[in-house]
Amino acid sequence: MDLKLEGLTALVTGGSRGIGRAIVEAFVAEGTNVGFCARNADGVQAAEESLTSEGGNVSGTVMDVGDPSAIIQWVEDSAVRFGGIDIVVSNVSALAIPDTDENWEASLNVDLMGTVRLVKAAMPYLEKSEAASIVAVSSVSGREVDFASGPYGTAKSAIVAYIQGLAYQLAGKGIRANTVSPGNTFFPGGVWDNIKSGNPDLFKFAMDLNPTGRMGRPEEMAAGVVFMASPVSSFTTGANLLIDGALTRGIQF
Repeated sequence: MDLKLEGLTALVTGGSRGIGRAIVEAFVAEGTNVGFCARNADGVQAAEESLTSEGGNVSGTVMDVGDPSAIIQWVEDSAVRFGGIDIVVSNVSALAIPDTDENWEASLNVDLMGTVRLVKAAMPYLEKSEAASIVAVSSVSGREVDFASGPYGTAKSAIVAYIQGLAYQLAGKGIRANTVSPGNTFFPGGVWDNIKSGNPDLFKFAMDLNPTGRMGRPEEMAAGVVFMASPVSSFTTGANLLIDGALTRGIQF
């Protein structure tokens, strides 16, 4: 299927590894120009070099999404480099799970306000696009009570609420807004890889919860994000797409 993404420009936060890297790769495969950011300089450089060598028009930036001025600068620089912005994907997370004051502040600043600031900074460019789309990566932990309830889960719930409000507010401008909520996603060096070695009981518990008998892969999450962002999904807005292998039991209306 042609997702009609060729020649469009997408910005992706947290794009050097895991789900974010898979999102960037999926956009590149569709011929999309991609700007991405992450905090680790070596990771950004490695991802940019790899994707550029494969023919992608990609630009990586070392940046902390928790820095409001850095988001604004990144968006403006990206718009100049690519000649506009059509799609923004808010993917980065502080992954702050334990219930501490520091983790509440990190989750609200990075997960929630990082999304809000990205949208606000990109809005002047999205308003000029004929294929404007906002996608935020939430989590199944934002939909049901689980071990990550607290700072992380609450911030993810708030992201869904914020994006659904945007969908209603921006529909008249032709700007779509959706969320994708991944289930447990395994990749080398990721949170579940660390849990597997550091807390094998929790890892087994999580594995046993999923009727598929496995965790998801980053590219499976990325496929949903890129489809929701694409012009092919032009009448989809205000939706929260679960990609969790039937992990969650609640009925979503």
